[in-house]
Amino acid sequence: MEFRQLGKTDIKVSAICLGTMTFGEQNTESEAHEQMSYALEQGVNFFDTAELYAVPSRKETQGLSEKIIGTWFKKTGNRDKVVLGTKAAGPAPNLYYISENLGFSKGRLLEAIDLSLSRLQTDYIDLYQLHWPERKTNYFGVRGYTTHDNQWEDNFEEALDTLNELKKQGKIRHYGLSNETPWGVMRNLNITRSKGYEDCVSIQNCYNLLNRLFEVGLSEMAIRESCGLLAYSPMAFGLLSGKYHTGTDRSDARLNKFSQMSRYNSEQCHEATRRYLEIAEDNHMNLAQMSLAFINQMPFVTSNIIGATSMEQLKENIASIYVKLSKGVLKEIEEVHNAIPNPAP
Repeated sequence: MEFRQLGKTDIKVSAICLGTMTFGEQNTESEAHEQMSYALEQGVNFFDTAELYAVPSRKETQGLSEKIIGTWFKKTGNRDKVVLGTKAAGPAPNLYYISENLGFSKGRLLEAIDLSLSRLQTDYIDLYQLHWPERKTNYFGVRGYTTHDNQWEDNFEEALDTLNELKKQGKIRHYGLSNETPWGVMRNLNITRSKGYEDCVSIQNCYNLLNRLFEVGLSEMAIRESCGLLAYSPMAFGLLSGKYHTGTDRSDARLNKFSQMSRYNSEQCHEATRRYLEIAEDNHMNLAQMSLAFINQMPFVTSNIIGATSMEQLKENIASIYVKLSKGVLKEIEEVHNAIPNPAP
C-alpha cells in the first residue's frame, strides 16, 4: 500500500480509502465487517463515512453505516489502527429525519458530533468534514454557478469557531471540506489564518474519468494549500467497471436498483465509458482498475475512496494501487476526455 500525508498533519493515510456508504443498505453488517477486516489487512488504514449514510439516504437506514463501523471497532479493538473520517450534513429539507436544524451552526455541529461518536463507539474523529455547503452553489451534479443564493448568511466563522472548539475538546483531530468550490475553500482558509486556527486538511469532491471538474481551479489549490483531494465516486456508481457495457451487471447493481441515481446515465456518459473500456481492453487491463489507477496517479489526490458491494469488487479495487498507467494509456484517455469532456458534472 502507498501512504500519503493528510494536509500538513503528521497523519499518513493510505492512498486507497474504504468508503462505507453501502453499509446498512447494499451490505449487511457481517459483510461490512468482512470488508473492513480485509481492507485493514491490505494496508488500508483510512475509512470514510457520514451521518447521512447509508445511501440512498432514508429514515430507516440513516446512521447505519456509522453504527456498523462502531460494532466492528468494539468487536475487533481496531480503532487505533484506523484513520476515521465522517461528515456533518448540510441543509436539505428532505433530510429532516437527521435533524430539523441541518447546517453548520454551533448547536447543530455539537449535536452531530456527539451522535456520530455514539454510533461509532469512539471518543474522537480523526477527520470531521462538512458534507456540503450551506449555500446554494454548483455541487451534486450542477455544472456551473447558475443560482446565486441571496438568502444565505455567511456562517463560515461560526462553523470554524465550533470546529476549533471541538479540536480543543479532543473530539476531532482535524477538519475537512466536501463538495466545495474554490471560493469556499479560500473563504475557509482566510478565516482560519486570520484566527490562527489549523487549515482544512482535505477536500472530498467527486472525481472520476467522467467528471474531472476538480482539475479546474481546485487541483492547483489542493497542491498549493496542502488541501488534497479525497476522491469520491471514482467508479461513477459502477458504470466505470464496464459491467453495464459487457452485460455482466446484476439486477441489484446500483444503477439498476436505484433509478433516482441518474448522474451517470446520460448517453454521453455511456459513450465515453465505451471508449474507455476499449482502451482498457486494448491494453490488457480491466476498466475498473484503469479508472482507479488514473485517479491514484494524480498529484493532487491524497486518497481515492473506493466502495464495494462484494469482496470480489473490494479486492479488485484495492489492487488498483499496484496498477501504473503508461504514458501511452494516459494519452489515449486524454483523447477521449477531449472528445467528451466531463459528461457527468
